[in-house]
Amino acid sequence: MTSIVVAGGGLAGAAAAAALARAGRDVTVLERNAAPAHKICGEFLSVEAQASLVAIGFNVTALGGHRISRLRLVRDDASVCVGLPFEGLGITRRRLDAALLDHAALCGAVVRRGVAVRGADCSDGLRLDLAGEAPIRPDLLLLATGKHDLRGVRRQTAEPDALVGFKMYFRLNPAARQALAGHIDLILFDDGYAGLQMVEDGMANLSLLVDRARLQRVGGTWSALLANLVKGNTLLADRLIGATPLLDQPLTIFRVPYGFVHRAAANDPDRVYRLGDQAGVIPSFTGDGMAIALHSATRATTAIIAGHAASVYHRALQRDIGGQVRRAAALYRLARMPLAQRVLFGFAGTFPSLLRLAAQYTRVPPRARSALY
Repeated sequence: MTSIVVAGGGLAGAAAAAALARAGRDVTVLERNAAPAHKICGEFLSVEAQASLVAIGFNVTALGGHRISRLRLVRDDASVCVGLPFEGLGITRRRLDAALLDHAALCGAVVRRGVAVRGADCSDGLRLDLAGEAPIRPDLLLLATGKHDLRGVRRQTAEPDALVGFKMYFRLNPAARQALAGHIDLILFDDGYAGLQMVEDGMANLSLLVDRARLQRVGGTWSALLANLVKGNTLLADRLIGATPLLDQPLTIFRVPYGFVHRAAANDPDRVYRLGDQAGVIPSFTGDGMAIALHSATRATTAIIAGHAASVYHRALQRDIGGQVRRAAALYRLARMPLAQRVLFGFAGTFPSLLRLAAQYTRVPPRARSALY
């Protein structure tokens, strides 16, 4: 039987392992973290993402996430609120990924935590170099290492913008928690944006992106940046009055290649299937990153079960998500320009239905999903 290794036990990797194991395939997951860990992510599960989980027998509602059905777009002291065309779910990656890895194991996958893949050599078959262990030679590799590239199979991305990402959990005051219930607050500011939403157990997730130059101007630290943002936005200030941070330090990331979609090339190794952020990276304001990760897992497992090479899978996934990522990247570039941001916000205030339209056109398209479900 073909042996399959999944490098990375996050959302895409664990979902793919579960699906392959349910189909009777010999699959092993190598996850570098020995224990569940927080990840820098907006943690919004769209209706498409939830459907992908249901399709592999996973009960996501049992995890106790927060239901979200409305979007509040905020700039300066003005806001526009609309209903989303679906009901999403806010849930931490720490809880979701851990439960999904357990589900993969229950489905029959071998799950090895605390095992890091350092690189891959595709020159003679497939060899994976592991940290502190002898190399292994699987028949197929599902590359699901997220934003971390492996030696030998690095992504060919364009030069990313100099943006810094932060994420912090808060325990909000009762009034702020009630005001935020059922909503995502998407807060626009010069040189970046922030998203605030509830997740499980009464926690709130604040994730934001900011240009490095602005971060340096305000002092270069998380506390200085947050103080600067609160000073310029009444709604954010109200939300964080009396809020208790729940992490010792925020999670951070730098230079994310938004707009990247892997394109199959003639020299691509046909034994390596890229999943999640290794296959495509959509701007985080869309809230569709997790849906794309899960869709890539479904598309890859369908291809493997059908006996299709990785190049066939990558071309299919590019057709599925390419337009969606391009549209989101265009909106992202506009939203980073202060003048364009003000114009877009003005249009949204006059025509709130445009926000629902933007939400629909930056999601995994129904035609792509109908081919798999």
